[in-house]
Amino acid sequence: MGIIEGIVGSVNDVLWTYVLIIVLIGLGLWFTIRTGFVQFRNIPEMFRVLFDKRTISASGKKGTSSFQAFAISAASRVGTGNMAGVATAVAAGGPGAVFWMWLIALLGSASAFVESTLAQVYKVPDNKQYRGGPAYYMEKGLNSRWLAVLFAITITFTYGLVFNSVQSNTISLAFEGQFDLNQNIIGIILFILTAIVIFGGLRSIANVTQVIVPIMAILYIVISLFILITNFTAIPDMFSIIFANAFGIREVAGGGFGAAIMMGIKRGLFSNEAGMGSAPNAAATAEVSHPAKQGFIQALGVFFDTLLICSATAFILITAGGYEGSEADGIQLTQDAFAFHIGDWASGFIAIAILLFAYSSILGNYYYGENNISYIRDSKTGLFIYRLAALAMVFFGAVASFDFVWALADLTMAIMALINLYAITRLFKIANKVLQDYRYQRKQGKDPIFYRDTLDNQNGIEFWGREQTTDKE
Repeated sequence: MGIIEGIVGSVNDVLWTYVLIIVLIGLGLWFTIRTGFVQFRNIPEMFRVLFDKRTISASGKKGTSSFQAFAISAASRVGTGNMAGVATAVAAGGPGAVFWMWLIALLGSASAFVESTLAQVYKVPDNKQYRGGPAYYMEKGLNSRWLAVLFAITITFTYGLVFNSVQSNTISLAFEGQFDLNQNIIGIILFILTAIVIFGGLRSIANVTQVIVPIMAILYIVISLFILITNFTAIPDMFSIIFANAFGIREVAGGGFGAAIMMGIKRGLFSNEAGMGSAPNAAATAEVSHPAKQGFIQALGVFFDTLLICSATAFILITAGGYEGSEADGIQLTQDAFAFHIGDWASGFIAIAILLFAYSSILGNYYYGENNISYIRDSKTGLFIYRLAALAMVFFGAVASFDFVWALADLTMAIMALINLYAITRLFKIANKVLQDYRYQRKQGKDPIFYRDTLDNQNGIEFWGREQTTDKE
């Protein structure tokens, strides 16, 4: 295991130091400019379409609602990264890492818009729902089956297996530290709880996550706001520390500047997933009248994740202090920070909260794998094997080492992000044309409806024909 950890660590150093930082920031900035700053200019539209209940399928098919698709992707976004990941970033990269998390979210939300809009454009009807995502727009939009299969394998391994081991690992650490529960017992409990839901299918996942995600997010934010309000006088100093550490001369001289950037971007990407190609799998299932609507919703999800949830955790950690040189791992740092502010009971609250956050993430992650397993080959046997493997990794994560599961997650998500970013860069013209069509219709006072003949290149687009789409106002 030691040799494998060393290899994974070396590859991560190369990918994150010399490749991912440049690609993520560079493409995020390029998408932002080319879309006319879509993530800022269209914020009102994001909230308007979130609860859009309009059904546009004339064939009687009914996908998930926009809000359900948002909840599925949020289930994966809002999880371990917001609590354990942020703590790890601040401990390893200093408070300046928070600034770089903000930056990758602000720029990355443009990437999130592009990938989720493309997922809607190239989605395909499947029984009474839809399927889609990067594998679909790689094959249909780029006419590259081999690239699509490579991505499908990568996301299945990354989300269905590796990321779920990270989630269960965090739950295990939180409960072991707070309640002194044996890791094997925690692993067995998570195995059973996950099995109950994933064998229920997509509808079951959508129904569970749309209840869990808002409740757990609201509770966590309310308590975080209470802590911040009661420590209001420390907030100016906190911002000062974040910006000083992000750009300070001392950090540059001591090497902390690079650590702040790398940890901020690593954990920011893990948390909000913008540009990774994960959220489009959920975005494609939504029933909307225009692909850009789901692009707006997924861009909003990035803001929701990083600017709200991650920031709340970071503020509490920084104002509590004690993270420098601490031997605690991830979620335990967050537990200590909450306990510092509002008492020992808070550590137990965080343990329960991370159970809800991470469990919902396991469900969302699992669906991404299922979607892509079905894409590669529609096989009940293959799906059953995948389900067993996903459950096995949930148990493995509960008993594995903290450093190894996070290093493996960094490696697989880096590979996955590079494949997806390459694809959406090549297909950007399609997404931008769809955005312009949406803006044109809104200027005319319409609730936009999309038809594929709006595009010059309609190759690979199976849905959005005028015979499939009707105006049901």
